[in-house]
Amino acid sequence: MPKQKTKILVIDDDPKVSWILSEGLPSHFEFVSARDGIEGIQMVATEKPDLILLDIKMQGMSGLEVLEKLNKSETRPDVIMLSGHGDTRYVVDSVRLGAAEFINKPFDVKEVEIHINGVLERSRLRSELARAKEELRSQKKYANFIGDSDPMLRVKALIEQVADSELTVLIRGESGTGKEIVARSLHELSGRRSQPFMKVNCAAIPRDLLEAELFGYEKGAFTGAHKNKQGRFEVANKGTIFLDEIGDMPMELQSKLLQVLEQQEFVRVGGVQTISVDVRIICATNRNLEEAIGEGQFRDDLFYRLNEITIFLPSLRERSDDVPLLVNHFLEKYNALYNRTYSGLSPDTISRLVGFHWPGNIRQLENMIKQVVVREDESIIDELIRSASHQTLKGTSGGSGGGAGFGGYSAPASYDPDDLSLKSVVGKRIAEEEKRLISHVLSKTNWNRRKAADLLQISYRSLLYKIKEYALNAAK
Repeated sequence: MPKQKTKILVIDDDPKVSWILSEGLPSHFEFVSARDGIEGIQMVATEKPDLILLDIKMQGMSGLEVLEKLNKSETRPDVIMLSGHGDTRYVVDSVRLGAAEFINKPFDVKEVEIHINGVLERSRLRSELARAKEELRSQKKYANFIGDSDPMLRVKALIEQVADSELTVLIRGESGTGKEIVARSLHELSGRRSQPFMKVNCAAIPRDLLEAELFGYEKGAFTGAHKNKQGRFEVANKGTIFLDEIGDMPMELQSKLLQVLEQQEFVRVGGVQTISVDVRIICATNRNLEEAIGEGQFRDDLFYRLNEITIFLPSLRERSDDVPLLVNHFLEKYNALYNRTYSGLSPDTISRLVGFHWPGNIRQLENMIKQVVVREDESIIDELIRSASHQTLKGTSGGSGGGAGFGGYSAPASYDPDDLSLKSVVGKRIAEEEKRLISHVLSKTNWNRRKAADLLQISYRSLLYKIKEYALNAAK
């Protein structure tokens, strides 16, 4: 492939300048010329040169005036000033206006080539530095987005595809899976990154205050409204607003949100003036919005408007391969926060964590590791896992009548009267419950492990771990 030529625009009312340079410099430079400042400014837009050689003294608009106008463009190329007047004032003014170099006339062509190559090289280095900073910035935005399992790699790829668009994104997933981290990543990887990111938890704000919180209010709109107040949408103008728990937004507010989505405008509480905003909306919910629509609790037109792009976040049991990475991340985080130096967990403990079903997802794991660091005691993990398993199995067993949908599943045998340690008794009974339930489900599914994992609502890898832990096999 032939090397792409470097295009140089010469803005000079002396036509000989461009001819001398094109004849005397190597052929990989391509010269185009303009005879005055106005024509030169126009050619910057049409020719898109890599470099500009600009004469200071010209008829009509001077070179310094041209440079001043070019500075209004964020993407103007570097400029080398040419002058037949060796006045220091011109040099100072040129540098002040951002010129890269200053060459006096008459010039030596080889000298000009040295200046051109130097400016182009500095420009190339700046571009590489900018790209490196952008890559580093992108990596930092993922600093809290831990995971390299296949499900998480797919989520990251989708984030990168849609982050710099203006599409409304709906983030769905169980509680504790990291929906806010996804929302912040979408903002930080977008063109709005330097503008506000505003989070609103629709479930945490009382219904009668949510409208005023979102859209603001006018003085006298209600008791206590002593002055005008901007709402979150106004504060987030040019940026991003993250509406968490959107499924809990009252029906009467959903129509107003739909208006903002479609027309980018609203009216404050108690006001009459229409306020326009430029805000990207990202929403999240762990609620089944389709069911909410069927129950008349969520507008179907709002759902379809929010659902331009949906990101489904996997539960932690569906991405158990990421557990060791998350453990290390939380150990580093809380060691730094609480000034501890607690080392990593043992392989056996990590395996136990990988095999756990994590009903509370990442939030539950984080809280567990936080306790380990604060108490500096790894052994409490077993206690915490057993306690969480006990709560989960209580909900699964459905009482003495057996597990829901699993007829014939009975309660475990009584405890050993010679071992009355509460921790030991509870731990053994929970483990027995877990083993019996897993064995029963495997039997019901003819040892179809994937189907059994789905019924138990744990990952396939977690089920394999449990089978090994309890020494289960088809013969039994």
